[in-house]
Amino acid sequence: MNQEILRTQHPSTEQAFTVLLSPTRRGARLARLLTVAHLGAWGLPSESAAHIVAELAANASVHGRVQGRDFQLALAVSGQTLRIEVTDTRGDSIPPGPGAVKAPEDDHAENGRGLLIVEALADHWGVASGPVPRKTVWAEIDLVR
Repeated sequence: MNQEILRTQHPSTEQAFTVLLSPTRRGARLARLLTVAHLGAWGLPSESAAHIVAELAANASVHGRVQGRDFQLALAVSGQTLRIEVTDTRGDSIPPGPGAVKAPEDDHAENGRGLLIVEALADHWGVASGPVPRKTVWAEIDLVR
């Protein structure tokens, strides 16, 4: 049985975690692992958040990578909402926003579906520019459904 369905604990009103990570596959993997660990310690479900962080961190490592500059992962719980933010230093490379993400035309393409996964799992998401040279891709998950 899915443990996330059985949880009845309500989230606390304020919790936050922020970390800088290298824009590498290892940094993206660590972002996902840290998300699972922190949400578990906070008594919150982590499956959807882990998938969202994995996709956003992978995008930051591939499309937002600038030599010598890290990306930032931020998790914050406020009331009944988990907010995930991944900030990189490629503000000149803005991904399509909600509703504008298209699946790759080639069914066999090995990439191009990350933001579709974010769009499917997040209750709200978007892209915020700045301050220069940064951009932040954020996603929110309602913790009580």
